[in-house]
Amino acid sequence: MKKITILSLVGLLTIPTFAQLDRSQRPIAGPAPEIKIGESQSFTLDNGLKVFVVENHKLPRVAISLSFDVKPFTEGKKTGYSNIAGDLLATGTKTMSKDKFNESVDFIGANFNTSSSSLYISGLSKYNEKLISMLADVAMNANFTQEELDKLKKQYISGLASEKDDPDAIANNVRQVLVYGKDHPYGELPTEESIERIELEDAKNYYSTYFKPNIAYMAIVGDVNFKKVKKLVTKTFSDWKKGEIPSFDYDKPQAPEATEIVFVNKPGAVQSVISVCYPVDLKPSDADKIPSSVMNTLFGGGFTSRLNLNLRENHSYTYGARSTLSDDQLIGYFNATAKVRNEVTDSAVIETMKEMVNMLQGVTADELQGIKNYITGNFAIGLENPQTVARFEINKQINNLPSDYYTNYLKNVAVVSEDDIKTMASKYIRPMNAYILVVGNKDEVADDLKKLSPTGQVTFLDNQGNVVVETLKPVPAGVTSQSVINGYINAIGGMENIQKVNNIKSVMSAEMMGKAISIEVTAANPNKFLLEMKMGEMVVQKQVYNGLKGMESGMQGSRELEGDDLASLALEAQIFPELNYEKENFTLELKGIDKVSGEEVYVMDITNPLGNKMTNYYSVNTGLLIQSETTEETPQGAFIATKKLSNYTEVNGVMFPYSIKQSFGPQTFDMKMESMEVNSKLTKGVFSVE
Repeated sequence: MKKITILSLVGLLTIPTFAQLDRSQRPIAGPAPEIKIGESQSFTLDNGLKVFVVENHKLPRVAISLSFDVKPFTEGKKTGYSNIAGDLLATGTKTMSKDKFNESVDFIGANFNTSSSSLYISGLSKYNEKLISMLADVAMNANFTQEELDKLKKQYISGLASEKDDPDAIANNVRQVLVYGKDHPYGELPTEESIERIELEDAKNYYSTYFKPNIAYMAIVGDVNFKKVKKLVTKTFSDWKKGEIPSFDYDKPQAPEATEIVFVNKPGAVQSVISVCYPVDLKPSDADKIPSSVMNTLFGGGFTSRLNLNLRENHSYTYGARSTLSDDQLIGYFNATAKVRNEVTDSAVIETMKEMVNMLQGVTADELQGIKNYITGNFAIGLENPQTVARFEINKQINNLPSDYYTNYLKNVAVVSEDDIKTMASKYIRPMNAYILVVGNKDEVADDLKKLSPTGQVTFLDNQGNVVVETLKPVPAGVTSQSVINGYINAIGGMENIQKVNNIKSVMSAEMMGKAISIEVTAANPNKFLLEMKMGEMVVQKQVYNGLKGMESGMQGSRELEGDDLASLALEAQIFPELNYEKENFTLELKGIDKVSGEEVYVMDITNPLGNKMTNYYSVNTGLLIQSETTEETPQGAFIATKKLSNYTEVNGVMFPYSIKQSFGPQTFDMKMESMEVNSKLTKGVFSVE
């Protein structure tokens, strides 16, 4: 398979169109339809409880929901206690035991459920008074017992155990950790240990703190009379006391500086769960909400989306691929996901990233109109459910939306333009700043994914999002750090030939931001060095060391090197630094055997006298150095700089790499050797430091 990295996909600008399918010509679109949303009536009690009533007399039924606007907060070492508190709400009240309450629900044929932020009950409308009374009893008089807590804790721990074997659950959990971080409310994951720590008082405190009328919204939908139900609710809930609700602030999660590939091993899996995800700053009330939603629906939000047509229809990689662009008052997220066969995992990732890159180039008018029609149809279907009307009203209240937000929704969808879609894609589709998460069989999938990584590496996590230190294969008996270095020296020509090299002069070519550049390196014994990066005849970067002094210059000016910077350049100035590792007090640590691009390699950490570490990968088969990594600190943060060396060619009895692929953060350069001279006559003053 052709080797492709995520970064190289920027150049792939082919846009798939619906015209590739055998479809009849789409009719010309008319104006956006007038939306007539069912009427709702509302009132607010003195304690702050907001009530919305939607009369619908088609069936003699009523549904009553009570939602609490609980702002996110961290639960720390007892993560999971709010969810358990929500479940405990269904285990009886101070006036009715659990069994008696359940008998009452069954007797009137009602449905009842609870969560950490809501209560819901539905049944025949002739039992309106009973239904409202039961809901109020739970909201105001919940009774938690140790016996029920112990039962729930066992259920939760059993559920967590089953999640460990569920790739979808694993992917969802790890995605939360990646996108939000473990110190954020959305990134916390319950564990067996955190559930065990939960005490009855934790659940009681949660209930007493957050189940207050001043953050509650009640929706009553069905065969009711507004005046009668208002009188009933006022009578039943007026004694409910309001309370102070705590608020918290959290750092806003950020997308990664450069795309990272993350892997969770699921031994024996025949499918991989792929998730391309990152946080997005998109709130429900933002002006971007509607156009960004249209953009995402076109990209991956429906059956006829680009992503699904590519992965399902065109390539048969999956039964379905979808994307979500989620808004949230705190922080939203983007997620593109699919389940694919092991053997096409890397190909599916490539195609997903292609579609993300292509989305940045814009859409056709035909595509856009098709998605608008799809959104209009779904919106109209949703309006058939009377509970939608109540939900709209609550959403407007919680998210501070305009009063005509839903009435004008389709009109606002209709005016979204091709330019709007391109603008939204540029803000929210970020192929260069994403986590590519794969849950699958490491032995069959992970090595292929390394080829796609900008750094050539894959980060391995467990099912809780913790970094897994991969166990390297042990080296054979007798193999040491020095024997690997000796093997490398022999592989490139042997000590005798290397010691004959007094100087080298090389010229390599590459491309940077569409411009051709050349990298000229001249080095001479002992410890003299010159690097010049040129664009045409203009020197854009230069480093020089004359054995005593060093200078660095570039577009920002020049400076004489001092201290550690000078000492570091002196160490790098050696033609074959391996010859002096012992003399210069380098520390070598042979870590074990791994694989790079399918080839077994010795992994060695090499730390120089200044404490700077690099990791080298030497081929077990040939002894040659095929990859080197260092961590570089920049004003934008730390990046892994990876150098891949290949196409070794003999010059004067010594082998030199003629192809070098240098990756630094999001930038990648493919450097090709144009000329290599050994022991040539150097120009006088070539190492002059001015």
